[in-house]
Amino acid sequence: MKDSTVKKIDCAEGFMGFDNLPRKVLVADDSEVQRGLLGKFLQRQGFEVVMAGDGDEAWEIMNSKTPPPIVILDWSMPGRTGVEICRRARQNDYTRRLYIILLTANQEKEMVVEGLEAGANDYILKPFSSEELRARIGVGVRVQELQFELSRKCHEVQAAMEHIRSLEGILPICMHCHKIRTDGNAWDRLEKYIEEHSEAQFSHSLCPECLEKHHPEPSD
Repeated sequence: MKDSTVKKIDCAEGFMGFDNLPRKVLVADDSEVQRGLLGKFLQRQGFEVVMAGDGDEAWEIMNSKTPPPIVILDWSMPGRTGVEICRRARQNDYTRRLYIILLTANQEKEMVVEGLEAGANDYILKPFSSEELRARIGVGVRVQELQFELSRKCHEVQAAMEHIRSLEGILPICMHCHKIRTDGNAWDRLEKYIEEHSEAQFSHSLCPECLEKHHPEPSD
């Protein structure tokens, strides 16, 4: 027997509390000067900027109800380091969707690889150039927009499947008039119930048997 059970899709929550993806960036750096430079640059690019002075504060913001979609983390900070935050973020279902850019003055390839393997999406070397930062932030925005759209589509499919699920199972139907008992213990016509629980619509006509029974042709 074919299993007609509608299985639930595991949709990432993403930023589905918003109509559009927020243009918001978290900048976490223990240097007030560095935070100021990054913050002013991002504000000129039209972003809302949230600041954090250490790793613990950054982690708290990333786990807030409305976290910034893009996060710039300094590699070395008091509290949790940028690399430590990357590792924890990728192990957490809530924070793993965030786009993380590591900021570091260390140009050694081994360090860059360590940061990327820890879960960073990208990295920027200090001192940063405005053109490079603009380009890398732009990549992050595009990735998050695609993720946002994918999450939205996934929720639409989930809603459609839940709609289909409402027509499954055993329906209590009157054996004489064929009305269906609803959840509110009322009795609805079959066609009304189906129209309210699906996209189907009815076009009424007569089958040959009913036509002959209710509208017989006059005899000669």
